[in-house]
Amino acid sequence: MKLHQKFLSTALTLLLLVSLTACGQRADAPAPAAPETAAPEAAAPESDALPAEPPAAPVQMRAAALKGPTAMGLVNLMSTPGAGQDYEFTLAGSADEVTPALIKGDLDAACVPANLASVLYNKTEGGVVCLAVNTLGVLYIVENGEEIRSMEDLRGRTIVSAGKGATPEYGLRYLLSENGIDPDRDVTIDWKSEHSECVAALASGAATIAMLPQPFVTAAQGKIEGLRTALDLTAEWDALDNGSAMITGVVVARRAFVEEHPEAVERFLEEYAQSVDWVNANPAEAGALIAEYGIVESTALAEKALPHCNIVCLTGQEMFEKLSGYLQVLSEAAPESVGGALPRDDFYYGAA
Repeated sequence: MKLHQKFLSTALTLLLLVSLTACGQRADAPAPAAPETAAPEAAAPESDALPAEPPAAPVQMRAAALKGPTAMGLVNLMSTPGAGQDYEFTLAGSADEVTPALIKGDLDAACVPANLASVLYNKTEGGVVCLAVNTLGVLYIVENGEEIRSMEDLRGRTIVSAGKGATPEYGLRYLLSENGIDPDRDVTIDWKSEHSECVAALASGAATIAMLPQPFVTAAQGKIEGLRTALDLTAEWDALDNGSAMITGVVVARRAFVEEHPEAVERFLEEYAQSVDWVNANPAEAGALIAEYGIVESTALAEKALPHCNIVCLTGQEMFEKLSGYLQVLSEAAPESVGGALPRDDFYYGAA
């Protein structure tokens, strides 16, 4: 009996030791890895932002130009308007067709004679801004004969011309006066409504002397045998050495449009400058577009005339320096030519 109890006690002791050893091994062993599970997707945070607004519609800019050099520089822009801008272009035969629409607000911008821009500024009490000079001197005296060699040779003669009340008239009157010729007594100026009428008068023999701009000079020479360029009025102006340059045309815009759509105006000037560069660099392609838009009669005529048209796009300070000097000369000669007073600095868009 005692032997049995002793055996049982020993067996229990051994069993207890084995159990403790096993428990110790389990306690020291690393814990089994937890099964991998996909991380839950983060819920999108709630936003109080308003729905995105639809893109703004392109700003439409309604512009007009006169048939001739002022319109020729626009043709690339007219045929390939910018993607972010909407243009509506109108071509006119004379400034009289353009200025009423600009004043009434039916146009936003227009290419007009340089002095007329100043007249409009005064007439609208500063409601018009000059954006750029687009054409330098393009006026010539042509003759079907060999008698006119100097300004003095115009004394006592009849000159047919278009552009009364604009740059052609005041430029011619100034040059005549500076050369000692009274434009009201010493010559007869037969004013026509359009340059094409002057060409018709030369072709019919009703006139032998005319003042014409390019490309009408080239067109007339192609139709009238013996018609020659007698005087380059830009050269005659430069010979006076008066510190200014002859300017034919500028681009103006309604101040209200400029202030309401400044980005559209900047884009227009950028694209206009690119158009002018393209026209001057590609006379053949530009000539085709110029003829297509009816600005001149044919591609060949436009291509031949382009190098003589002095098409530019001068803006900012360069515009201010050239245009203000030109208007100053006109104002001193005939105050009414600029509307009675020179425009203030706010007339010159982008000038310092």
